[in-house]
Amino acid sequence: MKSEDRKAAVAAYKERKVEAGIYAVRCTASDQLWIGSAPDLSTIRNRLWFTLQQGRNSHRSLQEAWTAHGSETFTFEVIDRLTDDEASSSSRTAALRSLHAEWIEEMNGIRI
Repeated sequence: MKSEDRKAAVAAYKERKVEAGIYAVRCTASDQLWIGSAPDLSTIRNRLWFTLQQGRNSHRSLQEAWTAHGSETFTFEVIDRLTDDEASSSSRTAALRSLHAEWIEEMNGIRI
């Protein structure tokens, strides 16, 4: 890759819109549901799947289900996004935390 191409790619990456929100990971074999929050929804699935494949995910029940049932039984879904007002406010972390708690309660999921 040429230096100019790399610089353009890095600049485009930095300028992309980052969406924060809530996601769900479901194991269809065990019918377990984990609910998580992320400041950047576009990267969280790859991060989770990588740690699970390596056997190093910090959420014990999620790692155990992955090991027992395999990757093909897992789904990933974005279930809510912060609004532009919430995402740009200084209390973004608090808004994300509150939304996360609401979804855990509503869907009776396991916190991750």
